Amino acid sequence: MDSAAQVARARPTLRDVAQLAGVSPKTVSRVVNGEPGVSPSKAGAVERAIRQLEYRPNITASSLRRAGGRTAAIAAVLEDVSNPFSSALYRALEDVAHARDVMVFAGSVEEDPDRERALVRAFAMRQADAMLIVPASDNQAYLTREVVGGTPLVFVDRPPVGLHADAVLVDNETGAADAVRHLVAHGHRDIAYLGDLRTIATARRRFQGYKEALSDHGIRPVHVVHDLHTSEAAATAFGALLDGPSAPTACFSAQNLITIGAIRALRSRGLQHRVAIAGFDDFPLADLLEPAVTVVSQDPYRMGRVAADLLFRRLDGEDWEPTTHLVDTRLIVRGSGEIAGPGGVRSA
Repeated sequence: MDSAAQVARARPTLRDVAQLAGVSPKTVSRVVNGEPGVSPSKAGAVERAIRQLEYRPNITASSLRRAGGRTAAIAAVLEDVSNPFSSALYRALEDVAHARDVMVFAGSVEEDPDRERALVRAFAMRQADAMLIVPASDNQAYLTREVVGGTPLVFVDRPPVGLHADAVLVDNETGAADAVRHLVAHGHRDIAYLGDLRTIATARRRFQGYKEALSDHGIRPVHVVHDLHTSEAAATAFGALLDGPSAPTACFSAQNLITIGAIRALRSRGLQHRVAIAGFDDFPLADLLEPAVTVVSQDPYRMGRVAADLLFRRLDGEDWEPTTHLVDTRLIVRGSGEIAGPGGVRSA
């Protein structure tokens, strides 16, 4: 099959829907635009055909499109635009796009696979020239049509599954292991783990790094809590560990909102100078707390710039085999991770 045929197959037309549904193109148009005058049986047939073909109407007026079929707009499908990590990704993409007179529109998936698909569909209907995606679903094969159709995609923070596409990631295992080894080096052996949803690939990798670092020192994990996705949940979970009969002396928190919740639990008990904590992801004002918070810092702005560069290079016509680009993490020592444990400070 030649490339033109592939594109045609990848992007079904209104006539394709009409043929499958056994109705006229005008009837399909009425259903798509929500116009009256279509019988329930015909409307149902059209809707089934739309779902089967994954038809996406072009709702962008041709007069607004650039030469070559571009809309001068790219989309960002983010985890949560209010999270500092997502905000930095968005700003980096916006900075690069602005220099090219291209608009960016974004939405939050909130770890909901259905919402991810809905956002991607909405952006595709608006003919986004390219997409940056932080996926929530466990398989992105449904995006094959976009790839075949020529829409550049880049995945950030989490690798694509079921799809061959560019990705910009960090070495989550190494970053987590560095933080845990740092806590061990300061005399801690009972180091709690507070993790995000286990459905998230980065959370699983950070937990793996935590386990490997403890194993390297002959330590067995004892206090482990998964599936914490908000600061409130983290505060409650860590508070329960601190109030238990054998409280941990240190904590590795695997996400910035979780770190904030853990700090609240410590401060509410007056333990912020007695229990060490190191978190994955920096966050605003972390350096101004007392003690300041030791973190494994990603560079989401740099990740966004790398992703934007990949998208625009593909839009400019460059072609290459999809590649994974790794951005280094950095352990920032500030005080909370250096509180000495029962074993005192050890050599790293």
